[in-house]
Amino acid sequence: MVTVVTKLVHYLHLSRRSGQYTMNHDHSKTPDGASFDRSGSQDSLDELSMDDYWKELENIHETRGNNHEERVALVVKEPDEGELEEEWLKEAGLSNLFGESSGDSLESVVFLSTLTRTQRAAVEKRVETVTQTMRKKNKHHQIPDVRDIFRLQNDSKGKVCDENEPSTMRTSETKNEMQDGTKGPKFSLGTDEQKRPLEDTPSSDTDINLEISFSEQAANFKDSSIGKMCKGGGGDTLLPNFRVPKDKTGTTKIGDLAPQDMKKVYSLALIELTALYDILGTEFKQQKAVKIKTKDCGLFGVPLSVLLEQDQKKVPGTKIPLIFQKLIAQIEEATLETEGLLRIPGVATRIKSLCQELEAKFYEGTFNWENVKQHDAASLLKLFIRELPQPLLTVEYLKAFQDVQKLPTKKQQLQALNLLVLLLPEANRDTLKVLLEFLQRVIDHREKNKMTLKNVAMVMAPNLFTFHGFSSKTIEQSEFVMAAGTANVMRFMIQYQKLLWTIPKFIVNQVRKQNTESQKKEKKDKAMKKLLKKMAYDREKHEKQEKTPNDADVPQGVIRVQAPHLSKVSMAIQLTEELKAGDIVARFLSQKSGSVQTLKKEEVFLYEIGGNIGERCLDDDTYMKDLYQLNPNAEWVIKSKQS
Repeated sequence: MVTVVTKLVHYLHLSRRSGQYTMNHDHSKTPDGASFDRSGSQDSLDELSMDDYWKELENIHETRGNNHEERVALVVKEPDEGELEEEWLKEAGLSNLFGESSGDSLESVVFLSTLTRTQRAAVEKRVETVTQTMRKKNKHHQIPDVRDIFRLQNDSKGKVCDENEPSTMRTSETKNEMQDGTKGPKFSLGTDEQKRPLEDTPSSDTDINLEISFSEQAANFKDSSIGKMCKGGGGDTLLPNFRVPKDKTGTTKIGDLAPQDMKKVYSLALIELTALYDILGTEFKQQKAVKIKTKDCGLFGVPLSVLLEQDQKKVPGTKIPLIFQKLIAQIEEATLETEGLLRIPGVATRIKSLCQELEAKFYEGTFNWENVKQHDAASLLKLFIRELPQPLLTVEYLKAFQDVQKLPTKKQQLQALNLLVLLLPEANRDTLKVLLEFLQRVIDHREKNKMTLKNVAMVMAPNLFTFHGFSSKTIEQSEFVMAAGTANVMRFMIQYQKLLWTIPKFIVNQVRKQNTESQKKEKKDKAMKKLLKKMAYDREKHEKQEKTPNDADVPQGVIRVQAPHLSKVSMAIQLTEELKAGDIVARFLSQKSGSVQTLKKEEVFLYEIGGNIGERCLDDDTYMKDLYQLNPNAEWVIKSKQS
């Protein structure tokens, strides 16, 4: 039987002497070696449709061949035994479970109490490995068994954790007693039985369930007969039309939460991704880059953090490198209907010359962009991505992005990508988002430019996934297998980018639970009680001074919404079953008086602040009564969203 790898060998000749790739294509059949619509569907992949991938790889090596500057390859350190797990626990915010600070491990009880069964198993596995490693190395630090911590947490609730408890067990208390004696909301932490979906959004194979932990779903799916029949879903077939069913409490996007809550999201996403890979039998190892000397100024080959630091001196608050923004604008300035856009490269010598000129003149504002052709700008954009000292998808998670292709089903692949996007540093994530949005705009003109989702994925995959810093030996051994897989991952990131920037509800609920439990713990501290008492006194005094006849105690079923930047600064809103966040914003904006009313509807949002969340920007379709029941102690403020 001829394998895919064997067939791909016919397309690619590997020169091991130089470590570069040369192509044996016959370009006489079509002009510029173009090869469009090679398969029955624009979204399907097979070995015969990989032509664009190999040609892009050839162009990359040609560009590198013309760059004679010595480059320092990024060194990826192979972790010692137990070192990987120790680093993982630090990244997950659980470093106090081992080492000299292990005596303070009870501080992690709040965090651990919110984990699902599969998440707990992932933590236990890493703690056990670190424990054994430290014992081998004769380290005498006290290392508590994480299972004892979970047991202690459950005993405090009058329960004992049964390791054989089914994955649909309820991990939340049925009643959360709040400080003021009121009963708090129930949280679904991802192991609850799936709630009945809204009537207008029936559950189906294309629905992405964000209420239940992905790893819990995978565990149930793996154990079911359906799961055994449906394996192999990662094949090269049409991409499903995945969607997120409506959630009455609102969809949470990256950027909607306060920084302190996003730190919790990061830790939970790391644990959840690890648990998901554990359940599916895929190895998850974070790579670690050894620090090397990098350029501290310039455009190409400069770390994103350095670029943004120098760019923010010119444009305060910018989150995307200016050169990156300008190159995209230059490509779009002509037309996105140009045939072969992104696929046809600029002349390598001219690209090198333009690169040097940009380095010298870009920040001075003297560079003449009229000399840059559209294909040159596209080549420079791809060069910028490749030349980053560390890959856009980061050294730590590049392999995890690549390994997404190994997961059994497309839904699980999408879930893993969702978690990986949450793990990216903010600068990398923001830049990736702008790139994917641009690529989608290119695809939107596919009738003219002949660049379908498949074609764009083929061209861009080598630029994001074949990172120059890794050893050529690794690339040689895996290139054939990795090519189609990374092109598929690239397709996923473009096709489902809106879903990827959504924070799953089960993670948001875990954050709410952490905040609630932390508040209870803090209020037991006498010093904190004094501080809270003083704050309450000062607040009450201030409210008495500012109170008007309309600011009387808010009755049941009514919320007080503040809008300090609008004409109407405060309004009591009666909650109804159908009242949405967008309705409240519209009601405030309709109150036009004076010169304060300058903001448009798309510029302001209703925020949920305090209670069991730090701060959360609400989407317009959030049903306020449902959200109020979830967070009854929140304050509601209308303001503009920070860029």
